[in-house]
Amino acid sequence: MNLSLLVSQSLNLPERSVASVLELLDLDHTIPFIARYRKEATGNLDEVVLLAVRDTRDRLVELDKRKTVVLESLKENGHWTADRESAVQGFATLTALEDFYLPFRPKRKTRASIAIEHGLEPLAEVLWKNQEPGAADLKRCVSADVPDEEAALAGARDIVAERLSENAAVRTKLRQRLAREGRLTVSAARGAPAGHPFIEHVGKAELLAAMPGHRVLAVFRGEAEKFLSLGVEVDLAGAEADALGAAFPRGTRPVASLAAALADGVKRLLLPSLENEALKDARARAEVGAIHIFAENLRQLLLAAPLGQKALLAVDPGLRTGCKVVILSAQGSLLDHGVIYPLEPHRKTDEAARLVREAIKKYNLLAVAVGNGTGGRDAEAWLRGLALGVPVLSVNESGASVYSASEVAREEFPEFDLTVRGAVSIGRRLMDPLAELVKIDPKSIGVGQYQHDVDQKDLKRSLDDVVVSCVNRVGVDLNLATRPILTYVAGLNARLAASIVEHRTRRGPFRRRRDLLEVKGVGPKAFEQAAGFLRIADGDDPLDASAVHPESYPVVEKLARRAHCSVEELIGRRDLPSLAGGLASELGVGEATLADILKELEKPGRDPRPAFEVVTFDESVRSLADLREGLVLNGIVTNVTDFGAFVDIGVHQDGLVHVSQLAASFVKNALDVVKPGQTVKVMVMSVDTAKKRISLSRKACLD
Repeated sequence: MNLSLLVSQSLNLPERSVASVLELLDLDHTIPFIARYRKEATGNLDEVVLLAVRDTRDRLVELDKRKTVVLESLKENGHWTADRESAVQGFATLTALEDFYLPFRPKRKTRASIAIEHGLEPLAEVLWKNQEPGAADLKRCVSADVPDEEAALAGARDIVAERLSENAAVRTKLRQRLAREGRLTVSAARGAPAGHPFIEHVGKAELLAAMPGHRVLAVFRGEAEKFLSLGVEVDLAGAEADALGAAFPRGTRPVASLAAALADGVKRLLLPSLENEALKDARARAEVGAIHIFAENLRQLLLAAPLGQKALLAVDPGLRTGCKVVILSAQGSLLDHGVIYPLEPHRKTDEAARLVREAIKKYNLLAVAVGNGTGGRDAEAWLRGLALGVPVLSVNESGASVYSASEVAREEFPEFDLTVRGAVSIGRRLMDPLAELVKIDPKSIGVGQYQHDVDQKDLKRSLDDVVVSCVNRVGVDLNLATRPILTYVAGLNARLAASIVEHRTRRGPFRRRRDLLEVKGVGPKAFEQAAGFLRIADGDDPLDASAVHPESYPVVEKLARRAHCSVEELIGRRDLPSLAGGLASELGVGEATLADILKELEKPGRDPRPAFEVVTFDESVRSLADLREGLVLNGIVTNVTDFGAFVDIGVHQDGLVHVSQLAASFVKNALDVVKPGQTVKVMVMSVDTAKKRISLSRKACLD
């Protein structure tokens, strides 16, 4: 199998580039490393394309394994021929392979196989030739196993029906019809109670090909929970005509017995099989869409603007048990903690205000982070009313409770309980969302729809790819990074991350990137993959604070000699492009790599994330009861789906901006116009207090 050729044809990419990528992957190079530091080898392919190459390779490898199994089966069961092996090797899709294999596949007893055992195959051949068998033909088939002529004819029809159902051309033709006009029908499952959660779907029929992914997953969930029964409708007469045209010469007018066999084969064998396949394919497409949306939501959340290294007060609001407060250093270390009671039912506001003011003064705090859970708006409003002189900022605390009970949290704070850990997570999430969120299972962050309904292996792989991409795109401070975030650095794993942290704790901060090679388990390969994504601020080599890979340091040193200055003096100069003229060919480095080096020298270690923006909610709106139609409010996008976006407007219940209300023009993909974490202005369209549903419009607020 020429894998590089097959992948390049599948993705319409140059075979040379694909071959290079496959070679690098086989050498255990990581996707971030290949994308960033091997651009010349790949033809400057980005991460998205590299992942597509990897996934296509994996799919083709699995297809090749299946071909081996099919060929072994053909040989074991006496069906192998050189032509059949050639046909098997030529199939490009699993569907085509399985259609070919179906007639030869070992199967349980069927009506057709029993008829063949009873010697009725010659009679079936008569039908297949579109001839009605004569009385003599039928009489010859009567035996101890076949009681009469009608039974003989029925058996022959069964053989023809099964042969039709296993005909690859017939299956392809009917599959195309189902894809084109198949309608998903939804009915109540037997025994489903009245008023069940999926009742709105009952009685509906929708073109399967055009059905939105979220609705597909919803009805499948209803079926799994035994509330719904699903089916696929297709024009039966049209399907029979398709089968006739695919299996027999054009213009064939079937005799009565052949027509009966054809109708039976289509209705009893073909359509049930292909309908199940169509449902499976529809679900697979919906899952791909849902996973993509989840992954993109996660990407935006991980790349949200960080407040930065600022000492702050973090508050985990609570009513009955009080508000848990922690004081964090600029590096995120826990300095102090306690509980205040500014809210109902306690309302010890004077004491709480004194403690907060003292903490801000004593530790020179620069911000206050408030979780947006129960009591969050009230705590936020109370803190703002104290005029503390520092920003009071709301933080989405989804997943903080998951972190606080996790093994990672117990390792970080073994002497503190869950409430303290949760408050720490809220504060750190404001300082650096990426560094904190990587400690939590992405499925607990709350940015996915139907995440439990999709293939969990595919979901995990996609989300892991996103986390790896984001971590390596931003880069990691080697002397501040925790074990969880180091785990996602290219070339590292949980074991190496733990070794790095242990080495740093025992021997102090790293002074040079090359000191990584002294860490137990970190060899040349791991160093090669990881070094460019690890930063050392204020180290012995200024390049260690940049994304310039150590393998390219000689290029920078050559450039510095050209400029008659030190490497440190070279950083930030505006004339770098002119200084670098001809350097690429001189040193044998590619133009793309050199361009990256120059860009990095201009602003070394730049953070690709946006600048932090302070967002405030309307102080007069704190609950559903405060909302009214036409009210315009600030909001923060919390989740994006294929049917719209959910927006936090500060009332403990996210509102929905339907995709039709996201922009003045038609929006095909909500992610094209809004992202999780984005600040938006929205208008309240309607409020259903009983169902806790808020309908919002962004379109109404756009100029």
